[in-house]
Amino acid sequence: YRNIISKGKSILKKYSILNAGIDSELLLSISLNKSRQKILLNLEEKLDQIQIDNYFKLIDRRKKKEPISFITGSKFFWKNDFVINKNVLTPRPETELLLEEVLKIYKKSNNIRVLDIGIGSGCILISLLKEKRRWKGDGVDISRFALKTAKTNAKIQHVENRIRFIHSDIDNFNFGKYDLIVSNPPYINKIEYNNLGLEVKDYEPHEALYGGIDGTKIIEKVIKKSNFILKQNGLLVMEIGLGQHFKVSNLLKNNGFYTLRIIKDYQNIKRCFIAKKIK
Repeated sequence: YRNIISKGKSILKKYSILNAGIDSELLLSISLNKSRQKILLNLEEKLDQIQIDNYFKLIDRRKKKEPISFITGSKFFWKNDFVINKNVLTPRPETELLLEEVLKIYKKSNNIRVLDIGIGSGCILISLLKEKRRWKGDGVDISRFALKTAKTNAKIQHVENRIRFIHSDIDNFNFGKYDLIVSNPPYINKIEYNNLGLEVKDYEPHEALYGGIDGTKIIEKVIKKSNFILKQNGLLVMEIGLGQHFKVSNLLKNNGFYTLRIIKDYQNIKRCFIAKKIK
């Protein structure tokens, strides 16, 4: 194991892969179907040629910048593993902040009806329903393939009976009134999108990333639609991009919302808005 990990690390470093050492260990873990911890505790174990070949096939995929989550087909988020593929955004740690805030606010609330705009893999809505056994939710997405992935994850996590999956864009969505709307909309602007690393740009879906020239095109649609489908005093909890908080604050104010809180992420970026519908 020791030698093969070292060779894998050297290859990944040559191709400018960050965390080459950790990735080489993870890929051996995947190829052998053993935990990374077990591998690190048994570094003198030997491999046969088939195992070696399988390992270097994974190294070859990673050196081309394919994300680990796509190679494994899963990503850990909040408290569970979620199926991930090219049709959905890979869950980020920053999005867990959104989840944390919602659970704090609704600590003692039951029978909430929640909508996830742009459900993707389903990681936000499914995680909420796992925490809140009496909540029910709807998940809307413009991508049928994303909805299929979200359905798979809902079945794995045993919440499929509490989620309705709706194929629609936000402009044509009119399915009733909600107590809470959560959304991680596309918010990357044109300049940022053009400068994205290959790991993101070449593998994750364009429609889940790109938010127009200034990144707020879809955010604006989410805010305007939320004003119509949220109950009075209902909450909109939404993730945003770097430097968008001034415009988003004005959009919320002009569409009948009062901003309760803005949450900063691990890099001190204003990342998440919590707003109440007051008009």
